[in-house]
Amino acid sequence: MPRVKRGVTARARHKKVLKQTKGQIGSRHLLYRRAHEALTHSLFYHDRDRHDRKGEFRRLWIARINAAAREEGTTYNQLMHGLKLAGVDVNRKILADLAVRDAGAFKTLVDVANQARTPQPQPTPIPSE
Repeated sequence: MPRVKRGVTARARHKKVLKQTKGQIGSRHLLYRRAHEALTHSLFYHDRDRHDRKGEFRRLWIARINAAAREEGTTYNQLMHGLKLAGVDVNRKILADLAVRDAGAFKTLVDVANQARTPQPQPTPIPSE
C-alpha cells in the first residue's frame, strides 16, 4: 500500500476546529486538542439548550399570565381551566402577549373563563307520580 501523507488534511481539519472556537478563552482557541474538547462540549450544550429554551419561555409565559390573572382576581389555574371549559383555544404565548400589551382583551378572556367556570343553575326535575 502506498504511504499516505496527511499533512494537508490534518491542517485543514485543525484550522476548521480553531476557526469554530474563535473567541474562546485561553488555550481553548489556540491549541487543537483543547479547542476540539471545547467545540465538542459547546455543540452538546447548543443542542441541549436549544430544547431547554422552549421550556424557559413556557415558564416565562405562565408567570406573566399568572401575574395578570391575579390582578383580575383569579389565578392561572382557574383561568386556564375556564378557558378550556369555554372552548377558547389560545396558546400561552399569545395569552402572555395579551396580558402585557392589551389588558382589555385579556380582561375579556378572564370574564369568559369565569363565566364558563361558574356552575349554571340546573333545572329541578319534575317528580313523576
